[in-house]
Amino acid sequence: MRIIKLNATDSTNLYLKDLMNESSLEDFTFVVADTQTLGRGQMGTVWESEHGKNLTFSVLKKIESEQFNNPFLLNICISLAVYNALHTLGIPNLKVKWPNDILSGHSKICGILIENILSGSRMISSVIGIGLNVNQEKFIGLPNVSSLKLIMGKTFDLEMLLFLFYGELKKSFLEIENKGAGYMKDTYESVLFRKDKPSTFKGTDGNLFMGFIRGVSDQGKLMVTLEDDIQKEFNMKEISLLY
Repeated sequence: MRIIKLNATDSTNLYLKDLMNESSLEDFTFVVADTQTLGRGQMGTVWESEHGKNLTFSVLKKIESEQFNNPFLLNICISLAVYNALHTLGIPNLKVKWPNDILSGHSKICGILIENILSGSRMISSVIGIGLNVNQEKFIGLPNVSSLKLIMGKTFDLEMLLFLFYGELKKSFLEIENKGAGYMKDTYESVLFRKDKPSTFKGTDGNLFMGFIRGVSDQGKLMVTLEDDIQKEFNMKEISLLY
């Protein structure tokens, strides 16, 4: 494990990818920043973070297992590592909101952005960006967002949290090797937000509809039961789950 600490950067993912182009980096190289000016989430969303209050970092994971030729399996592995780290801290009512937002109750506390590096068609490494709301107490204009401090009523040590994440990431990658993809997928589905509950979705046309989340396909699409027991699969660009 190598840790590179920055006061500020546009994006820890971008910084780490630039560093990879300049030199050979060891597995589990971390880039941690007190501030990200262009922190990003899924689908181009912006991750807002108050200076020095939260844990914003990226980690390089070299990919050796052919299992990860399925990119969503990597998403499962990382989502469960974050979930387990927060579970260790006693954060209540944890769920994974498809594909990889981490919630406490209905409030988002952590976002994940995974960017894979390919050689031909084979994945050779991944840059994993994680933004965890830790000690920030105000989120202006951001509904359904919270932090560990707001939830638990105490201040958390950011360095301690970083090492906790490191341990859980290593454990999750070992677990997928030892227990297999099926076990990890079942575990991921068991903690999915709104699974088997009536939920409201928005389609690309802006229309709302009801359905029940049943799980995810092997390719990571959300499997939803619609009216008249119609089963349908959706990718991230086709559907959004409302809170």
